[in-house]
Order: sequence, then C-alpha cells, then structure tokens
Amino acid sequence: EVQLVESGGGLAQPGGSLRLSCAASGFTFSWAAMSWVRQAPGKELEWVAGISGTTRVLHYADSVKGRFTISRDNANNTVHLQMANLKFEDTGMYYCAKGLMGSSEIVARWTRGQGTQVTVSD
Repeated sequence: EVQLVESGGGLAQPGGSLRLSCAASGFTFSWAAMSWVRQAPGKELEWVAGISGTTRVLHYADSVKGRFTISRDNANNTVHLQMANLKFEDTGMYYCAKGLMGSSEIVARWTRGQGTQVTVSD
C-alpha cells in the first residue's frame, strides 16, 4: 500500500522559511517521480514542484521558482520542500504526491498524502 506522510508545516511570517518533509513507503521510491502540490482555501490543487526519480531533474511552478527547492533522499525514501521568502499567497495545504508535473486536473488524480498546513501571516 502506498503511503505518503507529510510533516513540517506551520505558521511563518512573510519572508520567512519552512521545510516540509514527506516519508514514502509501499512502492519503489527511487524510481518514482515525486512532487509537492498545494491547495489554497477555495481554490484548485496547484502543482508546485517536481523531481524525477534517479536522474533528479527538477521542475518548479513559476510562482515558486527561485524561492522553493525540492530535493529527495532515496536512501531514506523522503522528499523535501525547502520554502524561503514565503508570501501570503503560499498559504495552503501542502501535499506530497507521486508524479512529476501537471495541471490541476492531472494532479487531482495522483496518489498523495494527508497534507500539512502552511500558513503565512503577520
């Protein structure tokens, strides 16, 4: 059974940083492309960042490029999202998901975890 468990969310001020982590199990993690997606209140799922399996090619949404960094540790079956220079509009539920990149319709079909809340507020 595929399991994805996110952690690391919380409250941050604008300009602040947070680091999200996702522990994966139930599949061959090193071969799987992984992403972070988010959902703001009242909005659709938004793909944020993706990393391929063994080649570790990185992809970012324009809204987070230069501020967020996705990484993975295949030895420990984890994927991370380092978020810096946070903005109010980064507020939302963040999910770890199996997939590389896609539209809201595509990411909605991906297997994802239960999510971790990120709130940017002053």
